[in-house]
Amino acid sequence: MRLRIAHSTTYRYEPPATGVIQIIRMTPRSYDGQYVADWQVFVSTDSRMQMHHDSYGNITHVLTHGAIAELTINVEGLVETHDTSGVLKGTDERFPPDFFLRSTALTEPNADMQAFARELQPDTDDDTVGFLHALLVQINDHMTFDTDPTNAGTTAADAFALRRGVCQDYAHIFIACARLGGVPARFVSGHFLRSDGVVQQDAGHAWAEAFVPKLGWVGFDPANALSTTDSHVRVAIGLDYLGAAPVRGTRYGGGTESLAVAVNVNQAGRQSQS
Repeated sequence: MRLRIAHSTTYRYEPPATGVIQIIRMTPRSYDGQYVADWQVFVSTDSRMQMHHDSYGNITHVLTHGAIAELTINVEGLVETHDTSGVLKGTDERFPPDFFLRSTALTEPNADMQAFARELQPDTDDDTVGFLHALLVQINDHMTFDTDPTNAGTTAADAFALRRGVCQDYAHIFIACARLGGVPARFVSGHFLRSDGVVQQDAGHAWAEAFVPKLGWVGFDPANALSTTDSHVRVAIGLDYLGAAPVRGTRYGGGTESLAVAVNVNQAGRQSQS
């Protein structure tokens, strides 16, 4: 599948900030099943921007600018994808799988999550795939997709208690429960082609990857209750959202900060509703 993606992020500062630093993880990499045919990053101002690979292997741009009232970061490109039933091959792995058993503040489970994961664990240790698929379905059943009650700092435990949240929350809960079952798991940020034909989205997408013996890393999208397909474009990974956030940074001075995000994911050559 050929997917055309455009992602715009705009910050406004009132009064203007005296300086900003932004870390941008919005450029996907190629691997088996995903080929980046074209990708460009544009910034609305004459900013200094340096590209490197972070500790996870994500393509990262660091942007710095002096006094500024508004900053827009646009990325767009074309990605060719193939359905691999969620199994990843050819990715740049910087850490052994067990590194992703490490818990974080955003993925620390509570007692209810421990009981939830325990009920899904198989009687034998050789059915990791069965455990992960059960987790995928049960989290989707437990949660209701709702953009209002959570934010970027909401923990997996808080979202689980609310039983509501967005794809980021679903992914954090899946990661926390998988780790409880002894399965390494990590956060993935990227894009998703919706099956209903809607191409205008309010944000990027998020899901999880878990390490399965003999298979390797496998993608699981609990917000949609499916393994990743050729409708997913994988951009960045981390232990949680903070390690894979599309844009994350800081500002100096200024007053109120507002953020606007617009995402368009479309199948190249096909017209869809907005």
